[in-house]
Amino acid sequence: MTYDFLIIGGGIAGVSTGAELSKLGSVLLLEAEDALAYHASGRSAALFETHYGHPVTIELNKASKDHHMTANGGVLSPRGLMFVGSATEADTFAQDVATLHLDEIGLDEARGLIPILDPYHVAMAAYHDAAWDLDTDRLVQDYVREIKANGGTVQSGARVTEITHNPGLWHVSAGTDGFEARIVVNAAGAWADHVAALAGVHPLGLKPLRRSMARMPAPGGHDVSGWPMLIGAGESWYAKPDAGAWLVSPAEEDPAEPHDAWADDLVLAEGIARYQPFVTEEVTRITSTWAGLRTFSPDRCLVLGPAPDKPDFIWVAGQGGYGFQTAPAAARLVADGMAGRASDLPPEIVAGLSPERFT
Repeated sequence: MTYDFLIIGGGIAGVSTGAELSKLGSVLLLEAEDALAYHASGRSAALFETHYGHPVTIELNKASKDHHMTANGGVLSPRGLMFVGSATEADTFAQDVATLHLDEIGLDEARGLIPILDPYHVAMAAYHDAAWDLDTDRLVQDYVREIKANGGTVQSGARVTEITHNPGLWHVSAGTDGFEARIVVNAAGAWADHVAALAGVHPLGLKPLRRSMARMPAPGGHDVSGWPMLIGAGESWYAKPDAGAWLVSPAEEDPAEPHDAWADDLVLAEGIARYQPFVTEEVTRITSTWAGLRTFSPDRCLVLGPAPDKPDFIWVAGQGGYGFQTAPAAARLVADGMAGRASDLPPEIVAGLSPERFT
């Protein structure tokens, strides 16, 4: 069988794009691991905040909000977002407040929301409730169901090893299996440049950056379920409730080669040391740690659309930690291009996402 679209990568980028393309033709999605959303998509902070990211990314966030709120009953639940800063961080804090459209609040109000804030160290706080937890697993499964309902195929444990091209047709090998497709979609996350090289397509210079996370018991035995996400000025660290526990991240961006990432203990310790002065409860026990690779293009914007050197090779890459937030609008943009439809996004945003900007 010759497929219309063969998608490489089973994270949120691949499954969302696959769902939209399955409305246009036959879809085969190949995921190298035995489970979907195993790497970056399975290690997300799972927050939806419209104004978080590059200005072009923010437009994708805005265009995705309605889908997240309503599709299949919606995948968002209230969380809220708070930034805090010390007396030496006033300029950085002010920039965060402006960028994310936060409202400055007094320390008493901030401690009413997160009672462990240390009044002797927190000099400024800002908050808004326009931030939501995003049910990442449910969103992935919703998209997979849509692919299958439209006759598409999702195959895990299928690591692509060879890609060749003849005019009008791609040949893709995964282990002992071979497949043919008119169009290849590269949604391989940290491995997207590697997939491009296999296909004879010019790589983009994508950079995977590691981000680590530590999970610990709820501070002081508090019920943290209603606390907002908490971020240090300049995103120097962040903390977030998670299923009754408390997550703390150093928010690092350390360059890494594509691999099954793990947390660096020293980096975690440094991040917790930055977080610790802002709270009254000492970190005494960590129950688990992990890391993910957030992959950025050279200008830190997503890359969506046909490769200039091979128009039947489609980039869906460079999500950089914004994959879940942007997935509905990003997938629609790719499908609009394949269908020859005009996008609802402004032309300058479409141009800011196109691979042609790197030529």
